[in-house]
Amino acid sequence: MDKFAAVEQALRTAPPHTLLGVVTEAFTEHYGAEKVELRLADYGMHSLQAVESVPFVTEPVLIHNSPQGRAFGAQEPVVTNDLADRSVDVHLPVTIRGDRMGVLSARLPEDGYRQALLPEMQHICEALGHEILVAERDTDLYVLARRAARLTLAAEMQWQLLPGHSCSRPEFSLGAHLEPAYAIFGDNYDWSASADHLTLTVSNGMGQGIHAALLTNLAVNAMRNARRAGLDLAGQATLADQAVYAQYQGRAHVSVLLLRFNLSTGDVEAVDAGSPRLWRLRDGTVDPISFDEQLPLGMFEDTVYAAQHFTVRPGDRLLFGSDGVYDAASPVGERYGERALARSLTGTRLLPPTQVPGAVLRELAGYHGETPLDDDALVVCLDWNGRPDGA
Repeated sequence: MDKFAAVEQALRTAPPHTLLGVVTEAFTEHYGAEKVELRLADYGMHSLQAVESVPFVTEPVLIHNSPQGRAFGAQEPVVTNDLADRSVDVHLPVTIRGDRMGVLSARLPEDGYRQALLPEMQHICEALGHEILVAERDTDLYVLARRAARLTLAAEMQWQLLPGHSCSRPEFSLGAHLEPAYAIFGDNYDWSASADHLTLTVSNGMGQGIHAALLTNLAVNAMRNARRAGLDLAGQATLADQAVYAQYQGRAHVSVLLLRFNLSTGDVEAVDAGSPRLWRLRDGTVDPISFDEQLPLGMFEDTVYAAQHFTVRPGDRLLFGSDGVYDAASPVGERYGERALARSLTGTRLLPPTQVPGAVLRELAGYHGETPLDDDALVVCLDWNGRPDGA
């Protein structure tokens, strides 16, 4: 059995809370590692938090100002030398199917490090990431490492509902983020990719706190239930509309934008049922994509929804924002969606889609001024690559 197979086997059979110990033992045996550390990105995507049995003992490191953060952001190994200790620190991204989880750092003796070892180490990190996803069903260790502060109950419910921060396939790459990360309540996104389609939803439940979180949970799970039952996009909206109305009788509603991308052709079905908006960056030009607005989910009984169509081309970048983004006002009263959002989308065109939502939300915070945002702010960025002919 080769060493990769042995490490993967050890990770699969280890108790969920001991995965880092398995990797530490492997790095020590095969590469002479003197120290191994695993850090996961916090919910706000500001810092990398150490995975340890007692949370918050080790100081976090900032994503935007550290070697670990460079490895996380670039999704490439970063190597630094400590001349005094004659050692090398290797920082390796831990990423699963495009979802950036964190960074594994190993300190190796200078005379034992070789660049040719990096692919081997990265392979072990990939296996570790897969096992962390499985282990989270049975332990809170990795979930606790992701929080730099206590979550509100509403935010806890929303993060458990979300599919992740990012996702990547040959046909597309997407990233998403929510603020305030530790106190969100109504905004949400969801996605699911099959062999031929990507379904993406961006939603905003009315209200605040736990009431908004419960409302959004109902709507998102109703849309998932309809999608998994094989209903088309309009049918998914209709079933979710009925579920929300049955529970609230029109007293509460959910705004949602539903989209279904054909991975072969780039044809997109869309149902616009409320406030989330869409912008497209194509050939350096930003344009809003408008649809016929239909009623939010749950507003009235027996609402009928209809899908509309548009097409994406390879190289297109789509940006989705909630009303907490485009309606946010500057100190002089200008809405962010009027001009500033287009400038932000153009200014971040060289960033990968995983980094765009955070960059836009940081710019939004500065645009809004010193007063905190008075609503959730959600940004989803999707880069469309298309499917090569014959694939």
